[in-house]
Amino acid sequence: MKIFKVITLALFFQLGAVAHAEEYIVKYKNEKVMSKISGHYIKDIHYVGQLARIEIPAGDNKSNFISNLRNDQNIEYIVPNTRISIFNPAINNVNTKALKKQYAITKTNVEKAWARAGNKGSKSIVVAVLDTGVDYNHKNLSSNMIPGYDFYSEDVSPMDETSPQRNRGHGTHCAGIVGGNGLVDDGIIGVSPEVSIMPLRFMGPTGNGTVYNAIRAIDYAVSQKVDIISSSWSAKMSASGARPLIEAIERANRAGVIHISAAANDGKNNDSYDVYPSNINLEHTMAIAASNSSDGRPSWSNYGPATVSIAAPGDAIMSTLPNNRYENMSGTSMATPFVAGLAAFLKAQDPSLTGAEIKSLLQSTGKKVSIKTECNCRVDAFAAVDTLLSKKPWLIPAVGTLKVGNSLSFSVKNAQGFVKYDSSKPSVATIDPRTGVLVAKAKGKVTVKATDEGGRVATSAEINILK
Repeated sequence: MKIFKVITLALFFQLGAVAHAEEYIVKYKNEKVMSKISGHYIKDIHYVGQLARIEIPAGDNKSNFISNLRNDQNIEYIVPNTRISIFNPAINNVNTKALKKQYAITKTNVEKAWARAGNKGSKSIVVAVLDTGVDYNHKNLSSNMIPGYDFYSEDVSPMDETSPQRNRGHGTHCAGIVGGNGLVDDGIIGVSPEVSIMPLRFMGPTGNGTVYNAIRAIDYAVSQKVDIISSSWSAKMSASGARPLIEAIERANRAGVIHISAAANDGKNNDSYDVYPSNINLEHTMAIAASNSSDGRPSWSNYGPATVSIAAPGDAIMSTLPNNRYENMSGTSMATPFVAGLAAFLKAQDPSLTGAEIKSLLQSTGKKVSIKTECNCRVDAFAAVDTLLSKKPWLIPAVGTLKVGNSLSFSVKNAQGFVKYDSSKPSVATIDPRTGVLVAKAKGKVTVKATDEGGRVATSAEINILK
């Protein structure tokens, strides 16, 4: 079987708000109905999720046709098949003699984490990179590549095809951040140099794709039992328009697949800005903001105290490009595979770790910075792996935002025997000392403390209670 290698360009992909005028995604209510559908409007059928891609020819009465579909009792919904396009990359000039000087690896204590673990990951952990494809022949990537698929060209060769000023190799750049092997002179090293990377291409050489093909790639990754999906793209679109994408990530979540996505590069607060899949907050999902070499937030990075999980280096990140090249690039696109690589490294130490456990571990051990995320912190690889390997306790979840009257259940990883839970402000939120169920009572902030039988304490970050 051919072994694929990955290429990634330091760009961030965003789903545009304007959809292709003639393409739509239709969800049918069951597969029995799906098996009977036909017609010249049907271009593709995706049985997972009961989806069909339709194309309405120019000149047809589109509004009447869509109205009839919405009134069809066999159809659950119809939404535009939104087009995806990439931002122009932020590119820094490269000094080839300094390719191995990667501040992000040093800043987040990755080398110390490798030393603490006694390894640099495991090839038994699979990360799917959903992007423009990967240059799977790159010397810095080839040893870590496994077969993937091209949903853009419909073949088994998800090569990253570039075009001037549009896609310099976004997928390849992301793949190098996850798992550049560190075996090439004047090359780079990824966060998890021992890993398996599955390239799944759904965007073309100009950095364009569709929601429908993104969904197909997500479902394929789940069917192949990958551990982690790295998605360096997001969409400015409504929750209703993103419904089939949300449902695909819900399917991945139920399968225990960790989904890590970019918060976007608009410099906006995602708490009041619809961005998908970043704003999908599920048990095993994470949304990532970018930090810079000074642990500040680059002005272009999105953020969100309630919607963005954590920050990671995303400014001026050195990584791989097609044809054995390298470049510094910037974006939440770069921060996302950094966290995906770190999650892969942590799972290599304990394959039983869930996405919820990894998210709370990273948030519990992250370095506090002035970047508005759920934990107001930036990943620290050594602190995370040391907590894991030392079997120190940590709370799950580590943070949270909920409205008055709602509840949130806590548990403790690595607890010894009975656990007692306490609320720092019972007037704001009460917590059952035995079950760990927190109930929001009034607007404010509260922390949760958990103490096990051995007297070991785990404390949450601030839990935000909203009206």
